[in-house]
Amino acid sequence: MASFHEKIEQNIGLMIILVILTVSVGGLVQITPLFFMHSTTEPVEGVKPYDPLRLTGRDVYVREGCYTCHSQMVRPFRAETERYGHYSLAGEFVYDRPFQWGSKRTGPDLARVGGRYSDEWHRVHLHNPRDVVPESIMPAYPWLATTQAGNGDIQAKMRALRTVGVPYSDEEIAAAPAALEGKTEMDAVVAYLQGLGTAVKFKR
Repeated sequence: MASFHEKIEQNIGLMIILVILTVSVGGLVQITPLFFMHSTTEPVEGVKPYDPLRLTGRDVYVREGCYTCHSQMVRPFRAETERYGHYSLAGEFVYDRPFQWGSKRTGPDLARVGGRYSDEWHRVHLHNPRDVVPESIMPAYPWLATTQAGNGDIQAKMRALRTVGVPYSDEEIAAAPAALEGKTEMDAVVAYLQGLGTAVKFKR
């Protein structure tokens, strides 16, 4: 007489159902507790929602596919922390939708790039990366310097983010268009990059 295990192996439909059930239960056991851990759902001290310029810069960063070559998550390993700085904390990314962690590093991790270089360095680097890093294979983005930041949808973006938990006030949303006046996409991306990893102050 076939054992229960043999019956499962001989019935592909039953095996699929049991595999799905096992994976589902295992996933719930691992994922559900994370929703109740403050360290993963609450912003750490110092982290604030993106202002309109940085939010626009982040959208440009995503639009241009920067995340395909640059991760934004320092792993808790000595080789990473010595090169990039303190390992990343979940509470640093609660306002990122979607987060930019990534695992591909054609270029360096940018989680703590804020303040490491001057604004001018970033502008030159974005205009032509090889002017500051001769061996760079990063493409140039000269059009950012001549493209107006935002296309009038900044308030709609902020309202949408507010519906998913980002605490923008009515006053902040109303003032958003003025914050982008006279700014280029280059200004926005530089502002975004200069803020990465600077909200939390770590002891050295």
